[in-house]
Amino acid sequence: KFRKKRLRFGRSRIHEWGLFAMEPIAADEMVIEYVGQNIRQVVADMREKRYVQEGIGSSYLFRVDHDTIIDATKCGNLARFINHCCTPNCYAKVITIEAQKKIVIYSKQPIGVNEEITYDYKFPIEDTKIPCLCRTESCRGTLN
Repeated sequence: KFRKKRLRFGRSRIHEWGLFAMEPIAADEMVIEYVGQNIRQVVADMREKRYVQEGIGSSYLFRVDHDTIIDATKCGNLARFINHCCTPNCYAKVITIEAQKKIVIYSKQPIGVNEEITYDYKFPIEDTKIPCLCRTESCRGTLN
């Protein structure tokens, strides 16, 4: 039940790279843990600016709670390639293991071989909009 699924990253129709199932995944199964470096908000803000200056187009910052963010930009795993979708087949859940909070991606529904793994990023609403590229029938148009 808690074995990481066999996954691969490859070209995505949503945005550049994506993560794809290499085996059938049933509903409500753990797909992968989002791994990276645990940092505070202040550090995340500084890194985000630095990544832009360095020409790193995407940063992979995932908020765990009010104080903690996981930065998978330079030391993450394949989970960082999961794209946003307004009608995703997975969801992210914060779980606590031995007093440490972790982000785990679970399947919402059965996922077939070669199907792209997606979840809703649930970005906060902001004035500067980030366009959504999922192209699903019920796409909201923006990530935030």
